Amino acid sequence: MQILDFLLTLLHLFIIGFNLFGWIWQSTRKLHFYLVIATVFCWVVLGFWYGFGYCPITDWQWQIKAKLGEQNLPNSFIEYMAEKVTGADIGSGLIDGVTAVSFGIVVIMTCVLYKKTK
Repeated sequence: MQILDFLLTLLHLFIIGFNLFGWIWQSTRKLHFYLVIATVFCWVVLGFWYGFGYCPITDWQWQIKAKLGEQNLPNSFIEYMAEKVTGADIGSGLIDGVTAVSFGIVVIMTCVLYKKTK
């Protein structure tokens, strides 16, 4: 279980990093565009049923963490990691705000640059 938790953490970090920076390199823009669409789909479309910002990877990882004995997990993996790294109780409002603004900028950059890639 701990290995699976670790692998899901790596997957989360890769997705977050690629969502934030994958638009920079022309060679990764098409893949980045599709990952951004998948992220929006999860957050909004699946979020209609499971709650806005829903991430199936977080859902799976939280199930594993619960089996490993972790409790009181936040809704957001980003909040979980930020609080784990800093040791501070940052709070979901700030994390959600920074995430939304950052992702909004990424969506704009992706749309602008993807058109140039075609």
